[in-house]
Formats: sequence, C-alpha cells, structure tokens
Amino acid sequence: MSEPDLSRYSRQTCFAPLGVEGQRRLLAGRAVVCGCGALGSVAAETLARAGVGHLRIIDRDFVEWNNLQRQALFDEQDAARRTPKAIAAAERLSRINSQIEIEPIVADITPHNVHKLLGGAEGVAGQVIVDGLDNFESRLLVNDAALSLGLPWIYAGCLGAEGQTLTFLPARPGCLRCLLPEPPPPGELPSCDTAGVLGPIVNVIASFAAAEAIKILAGRESATSPWLTVIDLWTNRARQLDARRLGASGDCPACARRDFVWLRGERGSHAAVLCGRNAVQVSPPPGAARIDLAALAVRLAALGRVESNPHLVRLAVGEYQITVFRDGRAIIGGTSDLSAARSIYARYVGM
Repeated sequence: MSEPDLSRYSRQTCFAPLGVEGQRRLLAGRAVVCGCGALGSVAAETLARAGVGHLRIIDRDFVEWNNLQRQALFDEQDAARRTPKAIAAAERLSRINSQIEIEPIVADITPHNVHKLLGGAEGVAGQVIVDGLDNFESRLLVNDAALSLGLPWIYAGCLGAEGQTLTFLPARPGCLRCLLPEPPPPGELPSCDTAGVLGPIVNVIASFAAAEAIKILAGRESATSPWLTVIDLWTNRARQLDARRLGASGDCPACARRDFVWLRGERGSHAAVLCGRNAVQVSPPPGAARIDLAALAVRLAALGRVESNPHLVRLAVGEYQITVFRDGRAIIGGTSDLSAARSIYARYVGM
C-alpha cells in the first residue's frame, strides 16, 4: 500500500492527544469487529473514517428490512437483495475510505474458528477486538479467545434505550467472566423482541466503543476507561461503575485460572435464538463440508419459493423462511423453538 495521504485526517491529527504519531499508529493497526448489526455497523464506519489500516468485519447474517432503523451501513437495496452484512458493510466502507484494507468474513464465530478469526497477522503493530455481538454465549467465547491471545477487547451492548460498554486490556485485571460468570438463562432477561432498541443509544454506545479502540490502536491505552459505563437515553441518565476491582479475588475461571471452557467448546449451543427476530440459527457439526449452493438451490426449487445469490440460498416454505450459507449454517425464520429449528434444518438441508 502506498504512503497514505494524512490530509484527510487533519481534523483528527490536530487533536493533541492523538497527533500525527497516533494517526500513523492507527493506519498500521488492525481492528476486528465481531458482528455487524447495529453496534458493529456504527463502530466499523467510525473506525474506517478514523483511518484504522486493517478492518476485519465478521458477521453471520444478512440484511433485512427491520435492520434499517438502526444499522447505519445498510440501505433498502441491501435488504431487498438480502446481502450478507459483512459484504454490504465492506462495499460501503470501501467507498468511504479507499486507503484502508477492509476484510469481510461471512461466518459465525465458534470455538473451532475463533482463534483464526480474531488472531493477529504479521506486520500488524496494534490490534483490538470490538464487540458488535447480540448474545452472551458469543461474548464469553470472544472473552476466552482474547485472554488466550493476549488481545484487548471492548464489550458493548444495547437494549431498549440503555446501553453499556467496558474495555478489557491484557495488562488490566478482570474480564467479562468476572463481571458475568454465566450467561443469563433463556427467557430470564428482556430481549430485542420484547424490549426493542432505540436507534440513538446504538450510536452513543458504538461511539464510546470506537473511541476506546482508537485510543488502544493509537498507543494511548492509558486514556482508556476502567469503568463500566451505562447510559439510558430515555431517562437521560448515565452511571459508571468502577471495574478496577474485577479479578481482584484471583478466582475467576477465565482470567485468573485460565480455564477457557468456552474456547474449548465445552459450553455453548449449536443452535441459538437470534435477537430481535422470530428466528433460530442452526450450525452444522464441526468439520462439515461446505455446501454447494447452486446444487442446493436446484434441489429446493421444487419445495417452495427459492432465491439465491453467491453467498446464500433462501427457501420460503409454509410459515418458515430458511436461509442457508455456504458454511452450512442456516437461519430458520418463523420459529424461536430450538428443537423445531433443528428439525426443519434436518428436513430441508440435512445434518
């Protein structure tokens, strides 16, 4: 890549705590955005405009009509085409900043691929992981992987009008499992389906997370926040909880004892209800062969209405919408029942 033109970042380099040196570090750095829905799309755009040199975007899903209320990178054409979110995001961001490298990956983050997806690359000076995920099982897996790889990562989440974020650094005690030893049981907490999401809180929390990522990549880790920040835009209240005591007991299974049960695949399901929609994702067994989408489209054509593109095949049959990706994953729309979704997958896709 040729020497970048720093003039486009002039308003940023004029900010003394960052400066030209910090900007050069950004351009040499790498951010991995895990999930490109609401939070991930805003964070990815912010980091691309800021000049993060290598931006990897990982997402398992495709764009739908109800995403457009809060997922800033996508438009109606993306939804009509059901473009995978990682692909749509990369296409948009490449038009925003052609100086940086954008790497879209259409995949689910699992114990079998998380090291490869989040791990580093030769010649990359600084790295950070940014959370755009929609479930705590995946976050606890990322937490394990970040600890094992020695990488900083930024937790972020939104529900209703409230959002929260916390930065984890290898040199700072504590991790997500200190804060959340176990994921909430299904049905115990409100979800996007029941509580909704107010668009502006996404922008606020994603901006917090992106700012923390910029500090880390610019070599300004000392400026990152040691607090769990919680903001409610409906009541206009904010609070911060001191997270510096996380891990103080030295008894956390993950960061103290380095017992990475999520990373080993001993925890976590092979099917998950998706936030904000009546749908379940079903994943094939580890090591399953990639699917020949063209052949699958032909086979399913006799069963219902089939649409396809190079990245997925979608079948509408009865009350269900079955979207199959090349890696064998399927999103079963029309049900939130895990058993029913697995049965539908076996019937139309095969196990």
